[in-house]
Amino acid sequence: MEKIKVSLCGIELDNPVIPASGTFGFGYEFSDLYDINILGSISLKGTTLEPRFGNPTPRIAECSSGLLNAVGLQNPGVDAVINEEIPKLLKVYSKPLMANVSGFSVSEYLSVCEKFDSLDCIGWIELNISCPNVHGGGMSFGTDPDVASDLVSQVKKKVSKPLIVKLSPNVTDISKMAKACEYAGADGISLINTLMGMRINLRTKRPVLKNRTGGLSGPAVLPVALRMVYDVYHAVNIPVVGMGGISCASDVIEMMMAGASAVEVGAANLVDPYACKRIIEDLPAEMKKYGISSLKDIIGVCE
Repeated sequence: MEKIKVSLCGIELDNPVIPASGTFGFGYEFSDLYDINILGSISLKGTTLEPRFGNPTPRIAECSSGLLNAVGLQNPGVDAVINEEIPKLLKVYSKPLMANVSGFSVSEYLSVCEKFDSLDCIGWIELNISCPNVHGGGMSFGTDPDVASDLVSQVKKKVSKPLIVKLSPNVTDISKMAKACEYAGADGISLINTLMGMRINLRTKRPVLKNRTGGLSGPAVLPVALRMVYDVYHAVNIPVVGMGGISCASDVIEMMMAGASAVEVGAANLVDPYACKRIIEDLPAEMKKYGISSLKDIIGVCE
């Protein structure tokens, strides 16, 4: 359907809806529920050079308007993802994929990005410098503009795919971070990752999460995400992928009006495995409700 098509870094998507990394497995797990080719793309589970078990349990905590997670980038490592997980996905999905890359050193980021860059099925590389639930990696690269700029610059020299940098909201000025990444060569920005939070068990008087803190996602973060997407859209001249609390078609429209060229749906997938399908199917009616003839026309229209 032409009116819901969008473009991201020069690659056309049938619609702007992309399941967010870490909330959709490697994608093929959902193919028993519906035809996942309805999706605009899929952001693969965050991948590191070596396998990671992740943080000790409990690592999920419920909140009234969302959830906290401290999974800690559990994944089988990039070689297993490329040799085992992606082939399973390609049996049931035929569109360009977004590889989500994390690391604990510049060299690790470079190695993983180069491996993904060599794959024809990868359309974009999403450089995750924003994970708050690992120690010594992830967000440690995403809270200092100079450190982020250096990493992006080095990765950009090694890859040919569009490089989208995923930013953390846990900073003083996210626009400054976005501009530093753009200056270093980023082709796009995605935001927001989760906000730092915690819950306390009143009986034990201890944090619910073994990691103590976790990333807050879900409807509670949508207003924060919208504000940051709006700020970044007006600060850079590269595409923005918006995420954070999206759970329905009207949220997608709101996020795109704030400046997003595409969106990622995260926590909603954990509540309703049909969330992305439902949002995509609801988009045309929601567009008609507000007199929108094409999603491309509303990107950044909010002044």
